Amino acid sequence: MKKTKAISFYGGAILLLILLILYSAKTGSIEMSLSKLVRGLFLEYDSEVATVFDLRFPRIIIAVMAGAALATSGVLLQAVMQNPLTDPGIIGISSAAYLTATLITFSFPTLFYAIPGLSVIGGVLAYLLIYSLAWQGGSNPIKLILVGVALNMTLIGITDALKAMNGGTLTNVQSIIEGNIAQKTWVDVKVMAIYGVIGLLVSLLTMRTCNLLSLEDDTAKSLGVNVNRDRFLVALIAIVLASVSTAIVGVVGFLGLIVPHIGRILVGSNHKHLLPFSMLLGAIILLFSDTLGRVIAYPYEVKASVVMTVFGGIFFIILLKIGGKTYGN
Repeated sequence: MKKTKAISFYGGAILLLILLILYSAKTGSIEMSLSKLVRGLFLEYDSEVATVFDLRFPRIIIAVMAGAALATSGVLLQAVMQNPLTDPGIIGISSAAYLTATLITFSFPTLFYAIPGLSVIGGVLAYLLIYSLAWQGGSNPIKLILVGVALNMTLIGITDALKAMNGGTLTNVQSIIEGNIAQKTWVDVKVMAIYGVIGLLVSLLTMRTCNLLSLEDDTAKSLGVNVNRDRFLVALIAIVLASVSTAIVGVVGFLGLIVPHIGRILVGSNHKHLLPFSMLLGAIILLFSDTLGRVIAYPYEVKASVVMTVFGGIFFIILLKIGGKTYGN
C-alpha cells in the first residue's frame, strides 16, 4: 500500500473518530452546543457539562476501547485460524465469557464486579479446551474452528438452561451480555482500560507473526516460525481482548467479523497496516452504533449490537461491491 494512501486512510479514520466522540458527547437527553461542551470541560465549571461528563464519557470511552479490542481480536483470530470467517463469537470465546457472567451472577452475586476478570479466565479455559480437543500432533486451523463452533453451541445451550432454571429472571446478567453499553461508570472504564489497553499494545507486537501465521504452515515453518507456539500466544491475546469486552459491553460478535474484512479492502492484508487500522475502525463502528441507538428512537434506546448488525452489514456489502475485484483476488 502506498504511503500517501495509508496516511489518508489513517488520517480520515482519526478525524472521523474525533468528530464522532464530540457529537456523541453533546447529543442526548441533555442537548448542548459544542462550544458549551468544550468550555465546560476545559475552561469553567458547568453543572450540565459535569453531568454529561459523568454519564456519557464513560460510555463513549468504553465503546471506543471495546470496539478496538473486539476488532483486534477478530483480526488476530482470523490470522491464527487462517480463515476470514472466524471471530470470537463463532469459536465460543464470547459464549464462554457469557456463561461465566451467568454463573457468577447466578451463584455468587457478591462477585458481580469481578465478572470481567473471571470472564477472561473463562475465555482462556474455553480456548485451552478447544486447543486440546483439536490437537493431533499439531494445531490444525480447520479443526480448531470446527471444535470451537461445537463448543460455542454447547456453551450457549448451557447458559440458556441456567437462565431457564432460574425462571429466566437473570436481568443483571442480561444487561451485561446482550450488547448494552448504557449505564457504564468510571469503574467500568478503569477495568476496560487495564485489560484493553494492555492487550491492544501487546497485539501491536504480533504484526509480523500474524503475517507469517497467515501463510501455509509448511511455508511458515520453513521460515523458522514455531507455528504451534505462536498460534497459541496470538490467540491468547485475542481471547483476553474478546472476553473482557464481552464482560463489559456484552456479546457483539459481528464486529470481530466485519471490521477485518473492511480493513483488508481499505488498507490491504498486511497486518502492519491492518491491525492498527482495525483498532480505529472498530472503535468508530461501535461508538457510531451506540450513538445512533441512543438517538434513533429517543427516548428509547436500540442496543449497539442491533444497530451495528444492520448498518454494518449494509456498509460491508457496499464496500465489497466497490472494492470487490481487488479484494476477491
